[in-house]
Amino acid sequence: MKEVLDAGGVPTAAHRAFGAGEEGAALAYLESLSAPYVVKTDGLAAGKGVAVVHSRDEARDAVREYLSGRAFGDAGRTVVIEEGLTGPELSLLVLCDGSEATPLAPAQDFKRAFDGDTGPNTGGMGAYSPVPIAGPEIIDEAMGKCVRPALTALSARGVEYRGILYAGLMLTPDGLKIIEFNVRFGDPECQVVVPRLESDLCRHLAESAGGRLQEEVRFTDDACVTVVLATEGYPVAPRKGDEIEGLDRAKAVEGVTVFHAGTRSDGDRLLTAGGRVLDVTATAASLAGARARAYEAASLISWPGMHYRSDIAATAAEEDRQ
Repeated sequence: MKEVLDAGGVPTAAHRAFGAGEEGAALAYLESLSAPYVVKTDGLAAGKGVAVVHSRDEARDAVREYLSGRAFGDAGRTVVIEEGLTGPELSLLVLCDGSEATPLAPAQDFKRAFDGDTGPNTGGMGAYSPVPIAGPEIIDEAMGKCVRPALTALSARGVEYRGILYAGLMLTPDGLKIIEFNVRFGDPECQVVVPRLESDLCRHLAESAGGRLQEEVRFTDDACVTVVLATEGYPVAPRKGDEIEGLDRAKAVEGVTVFHAGTRSDGDRLLTAGGRVLDVTATAASLAGARARAYEAASLISWPGMHYRSDIAATAAEEDRQ
């Protein structure tokens, strides 16, 4: 991905990639950076292949674990080490048809496991949309400086990309920069963007796959908040097999939909089967209202060791009230 960003002139963090056998060079590059340190695996790691740490010793440990294969096997044997960026994060899902690109509504997610952005990095503990700080000018900038140049760089490599492109962005003091691209709907951002969609998602996807986006993308004025319910030990060693209770009561809360992420059935019982188990999603006329509904529903669900963040969309909801 970084090669594509460099080719397209897309603003991103300073970085270098290292493979197996280059541990010494990787550790030396770490010495040239200041905290926070970002170490990423170049392979698939179930959303857990990114270490963001403030300690250089922890960064060194991550490099050694990845390159040795102890952390993610062969998926981790190439790592990208980046400078740590600071600022609010922004997620933008974009419809692409090979030549044109249309942004969906922006969202903001929460990667750290615990309140106050503490704890280990995860695949996402919650999200909300719309994002008060991401007005039309920010979206235009993201499309013009990040998304379209990346698609042009892909095209130059013979890749006519069709489908959803997930752009993970950060509003740094030096301007908008790309953290990551994914070629899929982002989770849990998808759960707060798609429920707000007023136009026909199936038509949008068919047009994207067919190479000709035509239908106008329209969103409701409603807000949406999702809270991820995780199991004990997530993201390092998630506990599985506990019975989930209270789901029917939670789904009865007005405006609430509960998406299954890591569950399985055992007769009449519903059991945990992954780290992130349920996404409790609520819509309402405001972020504050959606947030209240999501947390009301989340409080009705339980299993041994269940945990979730209590601060999803808290700041944005307060800003929305003012």
